[in-house]
Amino acid sequence: MKKPIVFLIFVTLLLLFISCAKNEEIASDQNSITLNLPEEYFNYSNIQLPSHFTTNGFPQQLQFQYAPIEVDNTPAENQITDAGATLGRVLFYDKNLSANGTVSCASCHKAEHGFSDPNIFSEGFNGEFTRRHSMSIVNARYYAEGKFFWDERASTLEEQVLMPFQDEIEMGLTLQELINIVNTQSYYSPLFREAFGDDTVTSERISKALAQFIRSLVSTTSKYDLARSEVQSPLVDFPGFTELENEGKRIFYSPRQLTNGLTGNCVSCHSSEAFLSPIPNNPNGPTTFATTNGLDAVSIDDLGINESTGNPRDIGKFKVPSLKNIAIRPPYMHDGRFSNLPQVIEHYSSGIQNHPNLISPLINSAGEVGQFNFTPAEKDALIAFLNTLTDNQMLADEKFSNPFE
Repeated sequence: MKKPIVFLIFVTLLLLFISCAKNEEIASDQNSITLNLPEEYFNYSNIQLPSHFTTNGFPQQLQFQYAPIEVDNTPAENQITDAGATLGRVLFYDKNLSANGTVSCASCHKAEHGFSDPNIFSEGFNGEFTRRHSMSIVNARYYAEGKFFWDERASTLEEQVLMPFQDEIEMGLTLQELINIVNTQSYYSPLFREAFGDDTVTSERISKALAQFIRSLVSTTSKYDLARSEVQSPLVDFPGFTELENEGKRIFYSPRQLTNGLTGNCVSCHSSEAFLSPIPNNPNGPTTFATTNGLDAVSIDDLGINESTGNPRDIGKFKVPSLKNIAIRPPYMHDGRFSNLPQVIEHYSSGIQNHPNLISPLINSAGEVGQFNFTPAEKDALIAFLNTLTDNQMLADEKFSNPFE
């Protein structure tokens, strides 16, 4: 009689060991899936930033420039840890965390598409579509205001990551339903324990883990970044660039006279060498760091940031995402109206409309709109430069990939 008891104890201990291992095969209620995680954690917490992320390399005459590290929106109470970001990675890719087990965060933020969506609007759990195009979340850590969504309705990333779960189109859950589903998946218990000290599941812990993973999505290994490491200034020619790429970089950074007589450049609105939104230095200026880029003369169906602030000056303004990986993530703008980069560049070259909230230099004191008026050769050069911002190494990094495949 002792042998069956000993065997039963052995089997029980073996099952306990398997459930706590990081590489775990699991059968959930909705899917039979295999979770593959490394024996040792990937490095999420100690990302080595290049010098152009820690030091502002632009001269003072180029306004609104800063080192990305100066606008890190990571809260003191949610610093990135390897265990926390690992849990966040699993949560990010887990399709069980939707009303019918068909979509995850990654369904709308695909790594191969620069953590955006190739579709104009994203399809939710029940086949309906979102109101706006899915924004890239790369370099989200360095958005100065720390607000999220195109209309900036989420005050923090921690607040933002819980909203899609509760959206009736996107994932269709309540927070309590989300907690219940996480509790029923056996693979989460050891992950929560390692990230937070015990296996208690709360919406706050889900929020913190997801935010840690998303903040780890920092692009520092694009062709631009690698070439930039060889020089002391972003304004000199990069030895690793072609002549056309360097010409596009000069056009992007250099002030030029617009058709209304004022001077402007691309980098004023896509600032720093992480290519983020500007930081206004005028206390009487815009109420947010976002700007109106003259997509429409009148905002009708989508009022942008005004919908979250109620401020008339915010009508037609939308958050500015990082330009990293811009070449591989069409369509463009909040409504996906442009299907390729030539259309985007043509908008700034000749299509800026006189919106009531347009600001200088896109409009002068006489009310004249300023177009950039690029030549065909300049347009080609700009596209060549924007292609250097694609970070294939980062997008293919296993630590950002789907752990269920």
